[in-house]
Amino acid sequence: MAAEATAEKKLEDFEPQKKPKRNKYALACAVLASMISILLGYDLGVMSGAAIYIKRDLQLSDVRLEILMGIINLYSLIGSCLAGRTSDWIGRRYTIVLAGAIFFVGALLMGFSTNYAFLMFGRFVAGIGIGYALMIAPVYTAEVSPASSRGFLTSFPEVFINGGILLGYISNYAFSKLPLRLGWRLMLGIGAIPSVLLAVGVILMPESPRWLVMRGRLGEAKRILDKTSDSKEEARLRLADIKEAAGIPESCDDEVVQVTAKKNIGEGVWKELFLHPTPAVRHILIAALGIHFFQQASGVDAIVLYSPTIFEKAGITSDTDKLLATMAVGFVKTIFILVATFLLDRVGRRPLLLTSVGGMILSVLTLAVSLTIIDHSKAKLLWAVVLSIVTVLSYVATFSIGAGPITWVYSSEIFPLRLRAQGAAAGVVVNRITSGVISSTFLSLQKAITIGGAFFLFGGIATVGWIFFYTMLPETQGKTLEEMEGSFGKFGRNFSAAEEVNDNHKVNGNGQI
Repeated sequence: MAAEATAEKKLEDFEPQKKPKRNKYALACAVLASMISILLGYDLGVMSGAAIYIKRDLQLSDVRLEILMGIINLYSLIGSCLAGRTSDWIGRRYTIVLAGAIFFVGALLMGFSTNYAFLMFGRFVAGIGIGYALMIAPVYTAEVSPASSRGFLTSFPEVFINGGILLGYISNYAFSKLPLRLGWRLMLGIGAIPSVLLAVGVILMPESPRWLVMRGRLGEAKRILDKTSDSKEEARLRLADIKEAAGIPESCDDEVVQVTAKKNIGEGVWKELFLHPTPAVRHILIAALGIHFFQQASGVDAIVLYSPTIFEKAGITSDTDKLLATMAVGFVKTIFILVATFLLDRVGRRPLLLTSVGGMILSVLTLAVSLTIIDHSKAKLLWAVVLSIVTVLSYVATFSIGAGPITWVYSSEIFPLRLRAQGAAAGVVVNRITSGVISSTFLSLQKAITIGGAFFLFGGIATVGWIFFYTMLPETQGKTLEEMEGSFGKFGRNFSAAEEVNDNHKVNGNGQI
Protein backbone atom coordinates (compact mmCIF):
# COMPACT_ATOMS: atom_id res chain seq x y z
CA MET A 1 0.00 0.00 0.00
CA ALA A 2 2.84 2.39 0.83
CA ALA A 3 4.50 1.79 -2.56
CA GLU A 4 1.18 2.31 -4.32
CA ALA A 5 0.64 5.60 -2.45
CA THR A 6 4.10 6.77 -3.47
CA ALA A 7 3.44 5.91 -7.10
CA GLU A 8 0.27 7.98 -7.04
CA LYS A 9 2.11 11.10 -5.90
CA LYS A 10 2.27 13.95 -8.33
CA LEU A 11 4.99 16.54 -8.74
CA GLU A 12 3.02 19.17 -6.85
CA ASP A 13 2.87 16.88 -3.78
CA PHE A 14 6.61 17.42 -3.35
CA GLU A 15 6.59 21.15 -3.89
CA PRO A 16 7.17 23.08 -0.66
CA GLN A 17 4.37 25.16 0.74
CA LYS A 18 6.49 28.28 0.48
CA LYS A 19 7.44 29.43 -2.98
CA PRO A 20 10.96 28.10 -3.65
CA LYS A 21 13.83 30.46 -4.30
CA ARG A 22 14.40 31.30 -7.94
CA ASN A 23 16.62 28.68 -9.56
CA LYS A 24 19.64 30.71 -10.70
CA TYR A 25 20.91 28.08 -13.12
CA ALA A 26 17.55 27.84 -14.89
CA LEU A 27 17.39 31.64 -14.89
CA ALA A 28 20.78 31.87 -16.59
CA CYS A 29 19.77 29.31 -19.21
CA ALA A 30 16.55 31.20 -19.93
CA VAL A 31 18.37 34.51 -20.30
CA LEU A 32 20.97 33.11 -22.71
CA ALA A 33 18.36 31.34 -24.84
CA SER A 34 16.00 34.31 -24.91
CA MET A 35 18.71 36.69 -26.10
CA ILE A 36 18.05 35.41 -29.62
CA SER A 37 14.68 37.21 -29.51
CA ILE A 38 16.49 40.55 -29.55
CA LEU A 39 16.88 40.01 -33.30
CA LEU A 40 13.17 40.29 -34.07
CA GLY A 41 12.69 43.18 -31.66
CA TYR A 42 15.59 45.14 -33.10
CA ASP A 43 14.32 44.70 -36.65
CA LEU A 44 10.81 45.83 -35.69
CA GLY A 45 12.09 48.87 -33.84
CA VAL A 46 14.79 49.98 -36.25
CA MET A 47 12.61 49.69 -39.36
CA SER A 48 10.01 52.07 -37.91
CA GLY A 49 12.51 54.93 -38.02
CA ALA A 50 14.80 53.73 -40.83
CA ALA A 51 11.78 53.62 -43.14
CA ILE A 52 11.62 57.43 -43.10
CA TYR A 53 15.11 57.66 -44.56
CA ILE A 54 14.92 54.56 -46.80
CA LYS A 55 11.86 56.04 -48.49
CA ARG A 56 13.70 59.31 -49.17
CA ASP A 57 16.97 57.74 -50.25
CA LEU A 58 15.55 55.03 -52.53
CA GLN A 59 12.49 57.13 -53.50
CA LEU A 60 9.99 54.39 -52.65
CA SER A 61 6.21 54.52 -52.96
CA ASP A 62 4.07 53.73 -49.91
CA VAL A 63 3.24 50.29 -51.32
CA ARG A 64 6.89 49.32 -51.88
CA LEU A 65 7.77 50.67 -48.43
CA GLU A 66 5.09 48.73 -46.56
CA ILE A 67 6.05 45.56 -48.44
CA LEU A 68 9.70 46.11 -47.46
CA MET A 69 8.74 46.56 -43.81
CA GLY A 70 6.28 43.70 -43.52
CA ILE A 71 7.74 41.08 -45.83
CA ILE A 72 10.31 39.91 -43.28
CA ASN A 73 7.46 38.34 -41.30
CA LEU A 74 6.55 36.19 -44.28
CA TYR A 75 10.19 35.36 -44.97
CA SER A 76 10.47 34.19 -41.37
CA LEU A 77 7.96 31.44 -42.16
CA ILE A 78 10.74 29.52 -43.89
CA GLY A 79 12.81 29.55 -40.71
CA SER A 80 9.82 28.67 -38.54
CA CYS A 81 8.84 25.74 -40.77
CA LEU A 82 12.40 24.39 -40.70
CA ALA A 83 13.04 25.08 -37.03
CA GLY A 84 10.88 22.31 -35.61
CA ARG A 85 12.63 19.54 -37.50
CA THR A 86 16.04 21.21 -37.18
CA SER A 87 15.74 21.48 -33.39
CA ASP A 88 14.71 17.83 -33.16
CA TRP A 89 17.69 16.91 -35.33
CA ILE A 90 20.63 18.99 -34.01
CA GLY A 91 19.17 20.05 -30.66
CA ARG A 92 17.65 23.22 -29.25
CA ARG A 93 20.98 24.84 -28.40
CA TYR A 94 22.61 24.59 -31.82
CA THR A 95 19.39 25.71 -33.47
CA ILE A 96 19.74 28.95 -31.49
CA VAL A 97 23.31 29.30 -32.80
CA LEU A 98 22.08 28.70 -36.34
CA ALA A 99 19.40 31.38 -35.95
CA GLY A 100 21.98 33.92 -34.81
CA ALA A 101 24.38 33.07 -37.65
CA ILE A 102 21.70 33.47 -40.32
CA PHE A 103 20.52 36.80 -38.91
CA PHE A 104 24.14 38.01 -38.74
CA VAL A 105 24.51 37.50 -42.49
CA GLY A 106 21.13 39.15 -43.14
CA ALA A 107 21.98 42.22 -41.06
CA LEU A 108 25.26 42.72 -42.90
CA LEU A 109 23.51 42.38 -46.26
CA MET A 110 20.94 45.01 -45.27
CA GLY A 111 23.68 47.33 -44.01
CA PHE A 112 25.54 47.14 -47.33
CA SER A 113 22.44 47.36 -49.53
CA THR A 114 22.84 49.51 -52.63
CA ASN A 115 19.27 49.33 -53.94
CA TYR A 116 15.76 48.05 -53.19
CA ALA A 117 16.35 44.53 -54.56
CA PHE A 118 19.56 44.09 -52.54
CA LEU A 119 17.76 45.32 -49.41
CA MET A 120 14.91 42.88 -50.00
CA PHE A 121 17.40 40.01 -50.29
CA GLY A 122 19.01 41.02 -47.00
CA ARG A 123 15.60 41.02 -45.34
CA PHE A 124 14.93 37.58 -46.80
CA VAL A 125 18.04 36.14 -45.13
CA ALA A 126 17.41 37.97 -41.86
CA GLY A 127 13.79 36.77 -41.90
CA ILE A 128 14.85 33.13 -41.96
CA GLY A 129 17.01 33.72 -38.89
CA ILE A 130 14.13 35.47 -37.13
CA GLY A 131 11.82 32.54 -37.91
CA TYR A 132 14.26 30.13 -36.26
CA ALA A 133 14.64 32.42 -33.25
CA LEU A 134 10.91 32.91 -32.69
CA MET A 135 10.25 29.20 -32.52
CA ILE A 136 13.23 27.91 -30.58
CA ALA A 137 13.66 30.44 -27.74
CA PRO A 138 10.31 29.80 -25.96
CA VAL A 139 10.50 26.03 -26.57
CA TYR A 140 13.97 25.72 -25.03
CA THR A 141 13.10 27.95 -22.09
CA ALA A 142 9.89 26.04 -21.33
CA GLU A 143 11.74 22.72 -21.42
CA VAL A 144 14.49 23.81 -19.05
CA SER A 145 12.26 25.64 -16.53
CA PRO A 146 10.87 24.20 -13.26
CA ALA A 147 7.08 24.41 -12.95
CA SER A 148 7.27 26.96 -10.11
CA SER A 149 8.84 29.63 -12.33
CA ARG A 150 8.04 28.51 -15.87
CA GLY A 151 5.79 31.50 -16.56
CA PHE A 152 8.48 33.90 -15.34
CA LEU A 153 11.24 32.28 -17.38
CA THR A 154 9.30 31.62 -20.58
CA SER A 155 8.27 35.26 -20.72
CA PHE A 156 11.92 36.19 -21.27
CA PRO A 157 11.79 35.91 -25.10
CA GLU A 158 9.11 38.62 -25.11
CA VAL A 159 11.23 40.68 -22.69
CA PHE A 160 14.14 40.56 -25.12
CA ILE A 161 11.88 41.31 -28.09
CA ASN A 162 10.82 44.48 -26.29
CA GLY A 163 14.41 45.23 -25.36
CA GLY A 164 15.35 44.82 -29.03
CA ILE A 165 12.54 47.18 -30.09
CA LEU A 166 13.85 49.79 -27.68
CA LEU A 167 17.41 49.35 -28.99
CA GLY A 168 16.07 49.78 -32.52
CA TYR A 169 14.32 53.03 -31.57
CA ILE A 170 17.48 54.31 -29.87
CA SER A 171 19.51 53.38 -32.95
CA ASN A 172 17.07 55.37 -35.11
CA TYR A 173 17.55 58.46 -32.98
CA ALA A 174 21.34 58.03 -32.66
CA PHE A 175 21.98 57.73 -36.40
CA SER A 176 19.23 60.06 -37.64
CA LYS A 177 21.62 63.03 -37.92
CA LEU A 178 24.07 61.20 -40.20
CA PRO A 179 24.05 61.71 -43.98
CA LEU A 180 20.98 60.17 -45.61
CA ARG A 181 22.80 57.37 -47.47
CA LEU A 182 24.79 56.33 -44.38
CA GLY A 183 22.32 56.70 -41.51
CA TRP A 184 19.73 54.03 -42.32
CA ARG A 185 22.40 51.55 -43.43
CA LEU A 186 24.11 51.81 -40.04
CA MET A 187 20.74 51.47 -38.32
CA LEU A 188 20.17 48.12 -40.04
CA GLY A 189 23.74 46.80 -40.17
CA ILE A 190 24.52 47.29 -36.49
CA GLY A 191 21.91 44.61 -35.76
CA ALA A 192 24.64 42.04 -36.50
CA ILE A 193 26.31 42.79 -33.14
CA PRO A 194 23.81 40.89 -30.92
CA SER A 195 24.34 37.79 -33.09
CA VAL A 196 28.06 37.73 -32.26
CA LEU A 197 27.39 38.12 -28.52
CA LEU A 198 24.83 35.34 -28.71
CA ALA A 199 27.30 32.92 -30.29
CA VAL A 200 29.64 33.45 -27.33
CA GLY A 201 26.92 33.12 -24.70
CA VAL A 202 25.34 29.98 -26.09
CA ILE A 203 28.55 28.00 -25.45
CA LEU A 204 27.68 28.16 -21.75
CA MET A 205 24.17 26.76 -22.23
CA PRO A 206 23.24 23.12 -21.58
CA GLU A 207 21.05 21.22 -24.01
CA SER A 208 17.33 20.86 -23.27
CA PRO A 209 16.78 17.85 -20.95
CA ARG A 210 13.67 16.88 -22.90
CA TRP A 211 15.60 16.77 -26.18
CA LEU A 212 18.33 14.69 -24.51
CA VAL A 213 15.73 12.17 -23.32
CA MET A 214 14.25 12.05 -26.84
CA ARG A 215 17.73 11.07 -28.06
CA GLY A 216 18.20 8.51 -25.29
CA ARG A 217 20.87 10.48 -23.40
CA LEU A 218 19.36 9.96 -19.95
CA GLY A 219 22.47 10.58 -17.91
CA GLU A 220 23.03 14.06 -19.33
CA ALA A 221 19.33 14.87 -18.97
CA LYS A 222 19.34 13.83 -15.31
CA ARG A 223 22.33 16.05 -14.51
CA ILE A 224 20.71 19.07 -16.16
CA LEU A 225 17.38 18.43 -14.42
CA ASP A 226 19.21 18.27 -11.08
CA LYS A 227 20.52 21.78 -11.75
CA THR A 228 17.32 23.30 -13.14
CA SER A 229 14.83 21.87 -10.61
CA ASP A 230 13.87 23.26 -7.22
CA SER A 231 14.74 20.00 -5.47
CA LYS A 232 16.24 16.57 -6.16
CA GLU A 233 12.81 14.99 -5.78
CA GLU A 234 11.34 17.34 -8.36
CA ALA A 235 14.21 16.54 -10.74
CA ARG A 236 13.50 12.82 -10.36
CA LEU A 237 9.80 13.28 -11.03
CA ARG A 238 10.41 15.57 -14.01
CA LEU A 239 12.72 12.92 -15.49
CA ALA A 240 10.12 10.21 -14.90
CA ASP A 241 7.43 12.29 -16.61
CA ILE A 242 9.65 13.00 -19.62
CA LYS A 243 10.67 9.34 -19.92
CA GLU A 244 7.01 8.32 -19.89
CA ALA A 245 6.18 10.86 -22.61
CA ALA A 246 9.15 9.65 -24.67
CA GLY A 247 8.16 5.98 -24.30
CA ILE A 248 11.14 4.99 -22.12
CA PRO A 249 10.45 2.71 -19.11
CA GLU A 250 10.68 4.59 -15.81
CA SER A 251 12.84 1.83 -14.35
CA CYS A 252 15.55 2.41 -16.98
CA ASP A 253 18.61 3.99 -15.30
CA ASP A 254 21.13 3.64 -18.13
CA GLU A 255 23.22 6.65 -19.10
CA VAL A 256 22.37 6.12 -22.78
CA VAL A 257 19.47 4.12 -24.26
CA GLN A 258 18.29 3.40 -27.77
CA VAL A 259 15.10 5.32 -28.65
CA THR A 260 13.31 3.73 -31.56
CA ALA A 261 9.89 5.43 -31.48
CA LYS A 262 9.78 7.50 -34.67
CA LYS A 263 7.28 9.97 -33.28
CA ASN A 264 9.82 11.03 -30.66
CA ILE A 265 12.13 12.46 -33.33
CA GLY A 266 9.50 14.35 -35.24
CA GLU A 267 8.14 11.80 -37.72
CA GLY A 268 4.36 11.53 -37.99
CA VAL A 269 3.87 14.60 -35.83
CA TRP A 270 2.13 16.68 -38.50
CA LYS A 271 -0.45 13.93 -39.04
CA GLU A 272 -1.09 13.74 -35.31
CA LEU A 273 -1.45 17.52 -35.12
CA PHE A 274 -3.64 18.22 -38.14
CA LEU A 275 -5.09 15.02 -39.64
CA HIS A 276 -5.85 12.71 -36.72
CA PRO A 277 -5.70 14.77 -33.49
CA THR A 278 -7.25 13.58 -30.25
CA PRO A 279 -9.87 15.93 -28.74
CA ALA A 280 -7.23 17.26 -26.33
CA VAL A 281 -4.65 17.85 -29.08
CA ARG A 282 -7.27 19.51 -31.29
CA HIS A 283 -8.17 21.89 -28.46
CA ILE A 284 -4.48 22.59 -27.78
CA LEU A 285 -3.86 23.34 -31.46
CA ILE A 286 -6.86 25.68 -31.72
CA ALA A 287 -5.78 27.48 -28.55
CA ALA A 288 -2.17 27.87 -29.70
CA LEU A 289 -2.99 29.04 -33.22
CA GLY A 290 -5.79 31.29 -31.97
CA ILE A 291 -3.69 33.09 -29.38
CA HIS A 292 -0.98 33.77 -31.98
CA PHE A 293 -3.52 35.04 -34.52
CA PHE A 294 -5.31 37.44 -32.19
CA GLN A 295 -2.06 38.73 -30.69
CA GLN A 296 -1.01 40.05 -34.09
CA ALA A 297 -4.42 40.76 -35.69
CA SER A 298 -5.14 43.24 -32.88
CA GLY A 299 -2.68 45.61 -34.57
CA VAL A 300 0.39 45.65 -32.33
CA ASP A 301 2.89 45.55 -35.20
CA ALA A 302 1.04 48.36 -36.97
CA ILE A 303 1.61 50.52 -33.90
CA VAL A 304 5.22 49.40 -33.35
CA LEU A 305 6.29 49.65 -37.00
CA TYR A 306 4.29 52.71 -37.97
CA SER A 307 4.35 54.74 -34.77
CA PRO A 308 6.12 57.65 -36.57
CA THR A 309 3.28 57.63 -39.13
CA ILE A 310 0.67 57.57 -36.36
CA PHE A 311 2.34 60.45 -34.55
CA GLU A 312 2.55 62.37 -37.83
CA LYS A 313 -1.21 61.86 -38.34
CA ALA A 314 -1.73 63.08 -34.79
CA GLY A 315 0.02 66.34 -35.62
CA ILE A 316 3.76 65.83 -34.91
CA THR A 317 5.73 66.91 -37.98
CA SER A 318 9.41 67.03 -36.92
CA ASP A 319 11.43 63.84 -37.58
CA THR A 320 13.25 64.31 -34.28
CA ASP A 321 10.00 64.70 -32.32
CA LYS A 322 8.50 61.65 -34.02
CA LEU A 323 11.54 59.54 -33.14
CA LEU A 324 11.52 60.80 -29.55
CA ALA A 325 7.82 59.92 -29.20
CA THR A 326 8.59 56.53 -30.71
CA MET A 327 11.36 56.00 -28.14
CA ALA A 328 8.76 56.61 -25.44
CA VAL A 329 6.78 53.71 -26.92
CA GLY A 330 9.85 51.49 -26.59
CA PHE A 331 10.50 52.50 -22.98
CA VAL A 332 6.87 51.86 -21.97
CA LYS A 333 6.81 48.46 -23.69
CA THR A 334 10.04 47.42 -21.97
CA ILE A 335 8.99 48.61 -18.50
CA PHE A 336 5.64 46.83 -18.61
CA ILE A 337 7.02 43.59 -19.99
CA LEU A 338 9.34 43.50 -16.98
CA VAL A 339 6.32 43.97 -14.71
CA ALA A 340 4.55 41.10 -16.50
CA THR A 341 7.38 38.64 -15.84
CA PHE A 342 6.78 38.89 -12.09
CA LEU A 343 3.00 38.50 -12.41
CA LEU A 344 2.76 35.43 -14.65
CA ASP A 345 3.41 32.88 -11.89
CA ARG A 346 1.45 34.83 -9.27
CA VAL A 347 -1.68 36.04 -11.05
CA GLY A 348 -1.87 33.26 -13.63
CA ARG A 349 -2.02 33.25 -17.43
CA ARG A 350 -5.77 33.55 -17.92
CA PRO A 351 -6.65 36.56 -15.68
CA LEU A 352 -3.60 38.48 -16.90
CA LEU A 353 -4.41 37.80 -20.55
CA LEU A 354 -8.07 38.83 -20.26
CA THR A 355 -7.17 42.01 -18.36
CA SER A 356 -4.48 42.84 -20.91
CA VAL A 357 -6.70 42.40 -23.96
CA GLY A 358 -9.47 44.40 -22.27
CA GLY A 359 -7.03 47.29 -21.82
CA MET A 360 -5.90 46.97 -25.44
CA ILE A 361 -9.50 47.20 -26.66
CA LEU A 362 -10.16 50.34 -24.63
CA SER A 363 -6.89 51.94 -25.75
CA VAL A 364 -7.16 51.20 -29.47
CA LEU A 365 -10.79 52.33 -29.70
CA THR A 366 -9.94 55.58 -27.91
CA LEU A 367 -6.99 56.04 -30.29
CA ALA A 368 -9.34 55.48 -33.24
CA VAL A 369 -11.75 58.14 -31.93
CA SER A 370 -9.00 60.72 -31.31
CA LEU A 371 -7.39 60.18 -34.75
CA THR A 372 -10.79 60.42 -36.43
CA ILE A 373 -11.47 63.73 -34.67
CA ILE A 374 -8.05 65.06 -35.71
CA ASP A 375 -8.63 63.89 -39.28
CA HIS A 376 -11.92 65.80 -39.51
CA SER A 377 -10.77 68.95 -37.73
CA LYS A 378 -9.30 71.91 -39.60
CA ALA A 379 -7.66 73.31 -36.45
CA LYS A 380 -4.96 71.53 -34.45
CA LEU A 381 -6.57 70.09 -31.32
CA LEU A 382 -3.91 69.78 -28.64
CA TRP A 383 -6.06 67.58 -26.41
CA ALA A 384 -6.64 65.11 -29.25
CA VAL A 385 -2.91 65.03 -30.04
CA VAL A 386 -2.09 64.33 -26.38
CA LEU A 387 -4.85 61.71 -26.19
CA SER A 388 -3.48 59.95 -29.29
CA ILE A 389 0.00 59.75 -27.77
CA VAL A 390 -1.31 58.58 -24.40
CA THR A 391 -3.48 55.86 -25.95
CA VAL A 392 -0.59 54.57 -28.07
CA LEU A 393 1.43 54.27 -24.87
CA SER A 394 -1.43 52.66 -22.94
CA TYR A 395 -1.98 50.19 -25.79
CA VAL A 396 1.63 48.97 -25.80
CA ALA A 397 1.63 48.93 -21.97
CA THR A 398 -1.45 46.71 -21.72
CA PHE A 399 -0.18 44.53 -24.58
CA SER A 400 3.17 44.03 -22.87
CA ILE A 401 1.68 43.15 -19.51
CA GLY A 402 -0.31 40.21 -20.88
CA ALA A 403 -0.96 39.45 -24.55
CA GLY A 404 2.70 39.91 -25.51
CA PRO A 405 4.44 37.47 -23.15
CA ILE A 406 1.53 35.09 -22.50
CA THR A 407 1.21 34.21 -26.19
CA TRP A 408 4.72 32.74 -26.17
CA VAL A 409 4.49 31.26 -22.67
CA TYR A 410 1.15 29.59 -23.34
CA SER A 411 1.89 28.19 -26.78
CA SER A 412 5.26 26.80 -25.70
CA GLU A 413 3.96 24.97 -22.63
CA ILE A 414 0.65 23.39 -23.69
CA PHE A 415 1.81 20.94 -26.40
CA PRO A 416 2.76 17.38 -25.39
CA LEU A 417 6.47 16.59 -25.67
CA ARG A 418 6.09 14.58 -28.87
CA LEU A 419 4.36 17.52 -30.59
CA ARG A 420 6.05 20.47 -28.94
CA ALA A 421 8.62 21.59 -31.49
CA GLN A 422 6.31 21.30 -34.49
CA GLY A 423 3.31 22.67 -32.59
CA ALA A 424 5.27 25.72 -31.51
CA ALA A 425 6.48 26.16 -35.10
CA ALA A 426 2.88 26.10 -36.36
CA GLY A 427 2.01 28.84 -33.88
CA VAL A 428 4.90 30.96 -35.10
CA VAL A 429 3.77 30.47 -38.70
CA VAL A 430 0.33 31.87 -37.85
CA ASN A 431 1.94 34.67 -35.87
CA ARG A 432 4.23 35.72 -38.72
CA ILE A 433 1.60 35.41 -41.48
CA THR A 434 -0.79 37.60 -39.51
CA SER A 435 1.94 40.09 -38.64
CA GLY A 436 3.12 40.15 -42.25
CA VAL A 437 -0.36 40.86 -43.58
CA ILE A 438 -0.97 43.64 -41.03
CA SER A 439 2.41 45.34 -41.45
CA SER A 440 2.46 44.98 -45.25
CA THR A 441 -0.97 46.54 -45.74
CA PHE A 442 -1.28 49.18 -43.02
CA LEU A 443 -0.41 52.19 -45.17
CA SER A 444 -2.84 51.06 -47.86
CA LEU A 445 -5.50 50.23 -45.25
CA GLN A 446 -5.34 53.64 -43.59
CA LYS A 447 -5.61 55.29 -47.01
CA ALA A 448 -8.65 53.18 -47.88
CA ILE A 449 -10.65 53.50 -44.63
CA THR A 450 -8.73 56.32 -42.83
CA ILE A 451 -6.28 55.76 -40.00
CA GLY A 452 -9.09 56.02 -37.45
CA GLY A 453 -11.05 53.37 -39.34
CA ALA A 454 -8.03 51.07 -39.32
CA PHE A 455 -7.84 51.22 -35.53
CA PHE A 456 -11.60 50.70 -35.18
CA LEU A 457 -11.03 47.51 -37.18
CA PHE A 458 -8.20 46.41 -34.86
CA GLY A 459 -10.43 47.15 -31.86
CA GLY A 460 -13.17 44.90 -33.26
CA ILE A 461 -10.70 42.07 -33.85
CA ALA A 462 -9.32 42.44 -30.30
CA THR A 463 -12.88 42.18 -28.93
CA VAL A 464 -13.43 38.89 -30.78
CA GLY A 465 -10.05 37.76 -29.42
CA TRP A 466 -11.12 38.47 -25.83
CA ILE A 467 -14.19 36.26 -26.31
CA PHE A 468 -12.01 33.50 -27.80
CA PHE A 469 -9.59 33.63 -24.87
CA TYR A 470 -12.40 33.59 -22.32
CA THR A 471 -14.08 30.52 -23.83
CA MET A 472 -11.14 28.45 -25.12
CA LEU A 473 -8.07 28.96 -22.92
CA PRO A 474 -7.88 27.09 -19.57
CA GLU A 475 -5.45 28.12 -16.84
CA THR A 476 -2.06 26.37 -16.98
CA GLN A 477 -0.29 27.96 -14.02
CA GLY A 478 1.61 25.54 -11.81
CA LYS A 479 1.12 22.44 -13.97
CA THR A 480 4.03 20.42 -15.25
CA LEU A 481 4.48 20.25 -19.02
CA GLU A 482 3.59 16.57 -18.97
CA GLU A 483 0.26 17.22 -17.14
CA MET A 484 -0.87 19.91 -19.57
CA GLU A 485 -2.81 17.65 -21.94
CA GLY A 486 -5.31 16.77 -19.20
CA SER A 487 -6.54 20.39 -19.06
CA PHE A 488 -7.67 20.39 -22.69
CA GLY A 489 -10.31 18.66 -24.78
CA LYS A 490 -13.28 19.38 -22.50
CA PHE A 491 -15.16 21.65 -24.90
CA GLY A 492 -17.59 19.60 -26.95
CA ARG A 493 -15.87 16.35 -26.10
CA ASN A 494 -17.81 13.08 -25.73
CA PHE A 495 -16.19 10.98 -23.05
CA SER A 496 -16.32 7.25 -22.75
CA ALA A 497 -16.43 6.09 -19.14
CA ALA A 498 -12.80 5.07 -19.23
CA GLU A 499 -11.68 8.38 -20.76
CA GLU A 500 -13.62 10.39 -18.20
CA VAL A 501 -12.09 8.54 -15.25
CA ASN A 502 -8.61 8.96 -16.73
CA ASP A 503 -9.01 12.68 -17.42
CA ASN A 504 -10.47 13.36 -13.97
CA HIS A 505 -7.46 11.62 -12.50
CA LYS A 506 -5.12 13.84 -14.55
CA VAL A 507 -6.63 17.17 -13.60
CA ASN A 508 -7.59 16.39 -10.00
CA GLY A 509 -5.93 18.91 -7.72
CA ASN A 510 -5.05 21.24 -10.57
CA GLY A 511 -8.47 22.74 -11.22
CA GLN A 512 -11.26 21.28 -13.35
CA ILE A 513 -12.17 23.15 -16.54
